[in-house]
Amino acid sequence: MIAGIGVDIVDVPRFGRQLEKTPKLRNRLFTEVERELPLRSLAARFAAKEAIAKALGAPTGMNWQDCSIIKDESGDPQIHLIGSVQAESTRRGITSWHLTMSHDGDMAIAMVIAEKL
Repeated sequence: MIAGIGVDIVDVPRFGRQLEKTPKLRNRLFTEVERELPLRSLAARFAAKEAIAKALGAPTGMNWQDCSIIKDESGDPQIHLIGSVQAESTRRGITSWHLTMSHDGDMAIAMVIAEKL
């Protein structure tokens, strides 16, 4: 059963300007593994994290470091949760996540589905 859905879209150049304007933002939003990725990939991951937050009902106290988007062996994006985000996911009974991300021109988009048994 679907427990939540979320979608977010990011203007890549605008996101890049925000990262340049606020250098500590990169460290606040992204895990160490994610930080060195190209701007388009960072924008898509930020959209994914925003979509995850929306699927969880935008809980207060969500730590961006507690959510990372990694690629599996075949290159597909996977959601990895720890800490505050994992706790909220567990509290809501979510047993699996589905994620898709895409880029086109200056836009990056992500959609997630949170599922529970």
